[in-house]
Amino acid sequence: MNIPFLDNWRKRHDGSSAAGLATAVEADPEGVAELLAECELLRVRAGDRGLELDDSPASLVALDQLPPRWRDDPEELPWLGNDAGLYLGTVLVRTVEGAHWHIWPSGQPVVRLASGREIDVVEAGLDWAMTGSPELSQVYAESAEG
Repeated sequence: MNIPFLDNWRKRHDGSSAAGLATAVEADPEGVAELLAECELLRVRAGDRGLELDDSPASLVALDQLPPRWRDDPEELPWLGNDAGLYLGTVLVRTVEGAHWHIWPSGQPVVRLASGREIDVVEAGLDWAMTGSPELSQVYAESAEG
């Protein structure tokens, strides 16, 4: 469908949100890290089950042990998975030497390790939320050892 004003808008805004987030990470990495660490839905759901997320590797093990009741709600599932991935990334960034947030051109936040390896934490979180595999603690352990 050819809608000229929409085509013009897309040309002006194509990739701007991804570029904006990437620029924000460069300008204020701590501020963006705090924003990505919010993971509100995951923190609320974990809190409902008596688990306080303290941004530690041990909290990832505890999350892996929770019964996956979120799978009963197909609307909430992707949001919770996204939060789980961002939480995994937060734990990596806060506890693994040299790990930091990086933004792909698509706007996807990933964790870049000191070795240069990039971990797509959001994809890992979505996989964990949907199937339970890989466990968040497993992804952390594999990332932290390298």
